[in-house]
Amino acid sequence: MTIAIFLAALLGAMALGVPIAFSLLVTGAALMWHLNMFDAQILAQNMIEGANSFPLLAVPFFMLAGEIMNAGGLSKRIVTFATSLVGHLRGGLGYVGIMAAVIMGALSGSAVADAAALAALLLPVMNRAGYDKARSAGLIAAGSIIAPIIPPSIGFVIFGVTANVSISKLFLAGIAPGLMLGVALALTWWWLSRKSDATITPRASRAQVLSALKDATLALGLPVIVIVGLKFGVFTPTEAAVVAAVYALLISTLVYKELKLNQLFGLFLAAAQTTAVIMFLVAAAMVSAWLITVANLPGELIALLKPLLDQPTLLLIVIMLITMLVGTAMDMTPTIVILTPVFMPLIKAAGIDPVYFGVLFMINNAIGLITPPVGTVLSTVAGVGKISMDEVTKGVWPFMLAQFALMFLLVLFPSLVMVPARWFY
Repeated sequence: MTIAIFLAALLGAMALGVPIAFSLLVTGAALMWHLNMFDAQILAQNMIEGANSFPLLAVPFFMLAGEIMNAGGLSKRIVTFATSLVGHLRGGLGYVGIMAAVIMGALSGSAVADAAALAALLLPVMNRAGYDKARSAGLIAAGSIIAPIIPPSIGFVIFGVTANVSISKLFLAGIAPGLMLGVALALTWWWLSRKSDATITPRASRAQVLSALKDATLALGLPVIVIVGLKFGVFTPTEAAVVAAVYALLISTLVYKELKLNQLFGLFLAAAQTTAVIMFLVAAAMVSAWLITVANLPGELIALLKPLLDQPTLLLIVIMLITMLVGTAMDMTPTIVILTPVFMPLIKAAGIDPVYFGVLFMINNAIGLITPPVGTVLSTVAGVGKISMDEVTKGVWPFMLAQFALMFLLVLFPSLVMVPARWFY
């Protein structure tokens, strides 16, 4: 009965067009009414406590770092460096997009920010070179979702806070799967473009490669600083976010000098607006999470899925399929904050490593960003690249299927995630 009320209240409110954060509050109120304990003060108190979290301070700083990175010339230099390395290959600009997506993902942690930057920088160049417009847009969209997997990741911060899992371990465990996603995209792009007749960029000379590397060195230094700092305990993930934002600001204003002081207010405002949306969602979700625990909804779900607890791989496949279904209709942040408190008791009961589950769950949610009909990243690429949503959706399918295939491969072979993760620990 509790599960039915939870789903009816949440889905009913969303069907009426109520914003997701408010739908979560409606769900919390419905559960309180069902439990005969309705009290508006409890709702308010849990919302405040939900947002009152030190690790969540990482969110605004990583958002700010992404905004500064795109406005301050870091993204442009990374694309130029990638072009000097692989631009001369058949389909070379596609490999440039993949390489740039991996590097930029290690700078911002935001798929939408990376999608906007890559679509603005690469799509016009790929179109002029004769690449298929839909396929190019699909590749850029699929490449952008590597950002929530490779540290620093805003999604891992939200999951870590919601699930009470070490954010540092999640960051380090995401490195290898993030790189694997890049390899999966590269193989798919190679297969699709092996007969491409698009213009091939002339091979860069050694001097040009070294010049591009020199120009991008400071931009490339940021992910190294973050990863090394986390591995050796120099700073926490929250402190890493501050380091990333300050580093990007200093490089953009004092070294590259492409970011002017009069632009800062706009960047701070954009980061604050995005952060406000995320934080309100997290705060509202904490109300539902608390009531889910009080109503023993996880206990009911565990009883329902009890036959699968002795088969962790099968349980993970079921959870991944449920997340895939939800991801077609909901953005990444609400999916994380709604499903995490429901799934985590199941994960613990089945003896599955929470960090391993967090990586798989985040990959699934990231792919949800390019899954129609919602697909936030698809909308971003379509808007920035001035291309129709239908064309982007058509172009993204091969890459999305490759990423889903990799995700289920990681479900079947946990060592692909955990062996590199333990090395990074």
